[in-house]
Amino acid sequence: MKKGLTAFILFLVVGTLAACSGNESIEDASSGSKNKNIKIGATSGPYSDMATKAIKPGLEELGYKVEVVEFSDYIQPNKALDGGDIDANLFQHTIYLENFEKENKMDLTGLITVPTAPMGIYSNEFKSIDEIKDGATIAIPNDPTNAARAFNTLQDEGLIVVAEDANPLTVSEKDIVENSKQLKFQPLESGQLPRAVESADLAAVPGNFALAAGMDLLSALTLENMLDPYRNVVAIKADDEDTQLAKDIKSVVESEEFEKIIDEQFAGFGKPEWMK
Repeated sequence: MKKGLTAFILFLVVGTLAACSGNESIEDASSGSKNKNIKIGATSGPYSDMATKAIKPGLEELGYKVEVVEFSDYIQPNKALDGGDIDANLFQHTIYLENFEKENKMDLTGLITVPTAPMGIYSNEFKSIDEIKDGATIAIPNDPTNAARAFNTLQDEGLIVVAEDANPLTVSEKDIVENSKQLKFQPLESGQLPRAVESADLAAVPGNFALAAGMDLLSALTLENMLDPYRNVVAIKADDEDTQLAKDIKSVVESEEFEKIIDEQFAGFGKPEWMK
């Protein structure tokens, strides 16, 4: 009888321990603890620096183990994100993201906009916008998206006037209705624009290319008043938009510590509307 009772009690104890162990496994899986190791992709340069210095520390405080994966082009980061090799990326603005995912049949989304290096008007010929002479040549990007940014910046500085009905995101030279200084536009690939500062009177250089060439953003005659669709975003898969990771990334970017690091280490970067 005693042996039978002892065996029964032992059975209950073992069964209870097994049940607890099983419940703990379920809780671990449901809590997402297995997903605490994450990878954030970024192009080499200021945005991999931003991911490393301004985003990674905040996520690690929340218990994540973060690896920043650097890419050397603008194609692989989205392919890696879509394929599940990384959990988020930081390198592109909204317009590029939307066009890329449409053309490549991906379902990605911008989670939150971050401070971005603005386009600047640089010159070795003139020391201020007021000094620009009639007939000056300005090198501008030859792609429509960045050319529109150049024309918007020139209009903001009163150097040209574009038609009132022109779309700011697609404005082009044909939309110019007034060019009082008779500026001459020289379209070039964006990668050539930093060098064009030496040959042209002026050059409209996108921020990422300026930084890659070692240029000081604050040395520009003026920096663009960037529209938010041109600012870079942290991108994730659309299916992950409501996950805890997505919420945690947003909370880190929206934190005071993130803005402090931007102010201290990313001088000249234009802040998105939500930060103003």
